[in-house]
Amino acid sequence: MPPVTLIGAPTDVGASVLGASMGPDALRIAGIARALRTLEPDVQDMGNLSGPGNPQAAPSGGFRHLAEVTAWSQAVFSAALAALDAGRLPLLMGGDHCLAIGSISAAARHCRLRGRRLKVLWLDAHADANTPASSPSGNLHGMPVACLLGHGPRQLTQLAGAAPALQARQITLLGVRSVDATEKRFVNAQGIEVYDMRSIDELGMRSVMQAALADVDENTHLHLSFDMDGLDPTIAPGVGTPVRGGPTYRETQLCMEMLADSGALGSVDVMELNPALDVRNQTAELAVDLLESLFGKSTLMRA
Repeated sequence: MPPVTLIGAPTDVGASVLGASMGPDALRIAGIARALRTLEPDVQDMGNLSGPGNPQAAPSGGFRHLAEVTAWSQAVFSAALAALDAGRLPLLMGGDHCLAIGSISAAARHCRLRGRRLKVLWLDAHADANTPASSPSGNLHGMPVACLLGHGPRQLTQLAGAAPALQARQITLLGVRSVDATEKRFVNAQGIEVYDMRSIDELGMRSVMQAALADVDENTHLHLSFDMDGLDPTIAPGVGTPVRGGPTYRETQLCMEMLADSGALGSVDVMELNPALDVRNQTAELAVDLLESLFGKSTLMRA
């Protein structure tokens, strides 16, 4: 594992429910740095980024808080790109999921300059593929996938450069189970690879992960964007938009272990942790436990 840089982005400006701004500090209280240092001694916490507050304004032009989300995305982009350029793995602690526009755009810029292939695994209950025309709320945490594919405001779609950050073949949605009708059409039209909960139920997490990682090779930079509402709310109650029927603890831990086994992990987001809705910080503690598996902790030595 490369050395790790923890980056806090304490904002819920892209969401409808307040509280995700406290997510980074909840992860610190749960011992994220200490836990990862048992696996990789060089873990640096650069603290929290700064950005505008949440004005809690009504939508304007199809968006809520576009200027504020842009400022946060640019801050995340710069911090994540600096970590990558220094040979480190940026672990973004959110904050709401609109922040992934910045972190994934940074990974895209980094990979383009080095001739590497970027693959994104989007673990989430939602597709996050609304566009300004289709979003019922204007909340930008429901639009990052569409923005990363070039469907959104220019200031967000071109963070990585003139072209969109991603092509549809570079992203895989995992664990989705709440998708708007317009999002279904968008995902289908774009040809995005999706393993929804029915796929996991029918095939099992092992087979799903084998399929999702089938094209990962030594030249692949793997980015995990992990929304805590991707988990079942019975084990992860501290999220703003819970959806019943998500992966279990063991299914998610297997997912993390298989990602670790790939040897391709290059950057990570942990998003939408909302301590205001949590129970004794159990969702943050669960996140840290799963991240340990992601970074190589295992019960036994395996060949």
